[in-house]
Amino acid sequence: MLQPTAFLRIDGHNLAGLKDFASEWDFDACMVSSTANVTEEMKQQIADTGIEHIYYFDSETPIPIRNLYSTPKTLGPDRLAAAIGAYFEGFNLWGKHTPILIIDSGSAITYDFVNEAGEYLGGNISPGVEMRFRALHEFTAKLPHVQAYAEGDFTVIGNSTETAIRHGVMDGVKHEIQGFICQFLSKYPNLCVFLTGGDSFDFEEQVKNRIFADKFLVSKGLNIILQHIHQKSLKFSV
Repeated sequence: MLQPTAFLRIDGHNLAGLKDFASEWDFDACMVSSTANVTEEMKQQIADTGIEHIYYFDSETPIPIRNLYSTPKTLGPDRLAAAIGAYFEGFNLWGKHTPILIIDSGSAITYDFVNEAGEYLGGNISPGVEMRFRALHEFTAKLPHVQAYAEGDFTVIGNSTETAIRHGVMDGVKHEIQGFICQFLSKYPNLCVFLTGGDSFDFEEQVKNRIFADKFLVSKGLNIILQHIHQKSLKFSV
């Protein structure tokens, strides 16, 4: 599967830099996906790029796997895109489709599952690392807001309030993730696990060997969806 070639990072809702970025590449089509609302101004800025075929990813968008989520309209598009990216990336790794567990550690930690038949069955959502640190600070009277990592801090047991919070959160997340992986492995021995998102963890060896880290899963999934829908659109327009 191709790796992304270039990136444009935009903070906020102003897409003014998008037109110049698009002019550097010969884009034939694009897929727009957002977990927030896309305003009419943003849609106009996307249209101003001059890209001929622009698609918006939502629950009605045709996808190359079956979505069996009971509330598809509430499913985050990033979760579904990552699941699709991982499902096909797994095929590239193994030469066949296998059960896929996708773990995305961001603002929240999401666990999503696709079976061998290409059926997205759903997943779980838990608080992300920073959310846990903030919750301990904001919902208690005296606990400080602690950062995730500190240089030279490799102890297992916290010997101060700060290190106790840090290890409680970071080790708690690590054991949570390992627990989910082991739970799925007990039912799906040939499970393939993909980890994406901004956080990293030091997993046990028997779990680490099952994990493929890929920060581009969402982008890869959106590109697969784009190719799927664009090819169908061209087919029906002939």
